Amino acid sequence: MKIKTLLFSASIMLVGITVKSQGTSGSELVKQSKKQQDIKSIKSMCGCYEIKFNFTETFSYAKDSAKYKPSETKHDYGLEWVELVEDQPNKLVLQHLLIVGKTEDDIVKHWRQDWLYENTDQYSFLKDKTWKYKKLASKDAKGQWTQKVYQVDDSPRYEGSSSWVHVDGSDYWRNTADAPLPRREYTKRDDYNVLKRRNIHEITKYGWLHEQDNDKLVRDDSGNDVLLAQEKGLDVYTKVDNSKCKAAQDYWKKNGELWKKVRAKWDKVYAANKDLTLQKKVDGKNIYEFLFELKPTATQEEVDKIIDSFIVR
Repeated sequence: MKIKTLLFSASIMLVGITVKSQGTSGSELVKQSKKQQDIKSIKSMCGCYEIKFNFTETFSYAKDSAKYKPSETKHDYGLEWVELVEDQPNKLVLQHLLIVGKTEDDIVKHWRQDWLYENTDQYSFLKDKTWKYKKLASKDAKGQWTQKVYQVDDSPRYEGSSSWVHVDGSDYWRNTADAPLPRREYTKRDDYNVLKRRNIHEITKYGWLHEQDNDKLVRDDSGNDVLLAQEKGLDVYTKVDNSKCKAAQDYWKKNGELWKKVRAKWDKVYAANKDLTLQKKVDGKNIYEFLFELKPTATQEEVDKIIDSFIVR
């Protein structure tokens, strides 16, 4: 027993010497271990999922409640492929592809989420197609992941920075961020202009859950808000066999290079680190309409020209 104890003590000393020689503290090792847990959680959102979309308005604060018309309760279903587009130590890019049929012609390039570790450059939605750039202090981003959410055309939607939590069997990320109206709302309503989203992404045994508690706000030019209504959202992602999403995988093999060019252009726009305002339409068309019409062989110049035409200088 004494020999075993001595050997164990020696091994501990060797580990300590190795860590010290590499300049790595115990707290740094814990931080790196936590980061790997975070990465595992984010990557687990990739794959093929059957989704249930559920939204209902919970409370109304309209001054004239007799005339106010709340949004109808929404229950919808879908099949979606989530592709891991980029896999870097401090950046993970997940592209959602909605499947509405059986062939690659029945694929809708859906929303995209980027995850950046200890990111300090953020674009906060103001209103009316305008995002304000802000620089976070490094200490405020320590150990955190920024989730950047993009429209179907890779233009900005919303983003926020928070820590992943792994405790007592729970595995989630929670954040609150201002956002434009979602597609299910802006085609039907114009009585509010900002959706304050309280997002929870929780990893579950069956897949993952996107839970929301949102405020529907009326924001004026001075940045003052009036709360119009609140809603509850619950999107349930249930993992199924990847073969069910083959059409989306085929679509991405064919179109992935085109959207890589689109991301490259937007990356240059965001890298300017200044406020961004986009036009709603150009020649009567939305930006996604122009981009969706491009062929997979479109050049970078063609992509750049479309996106530049929507940026307000």
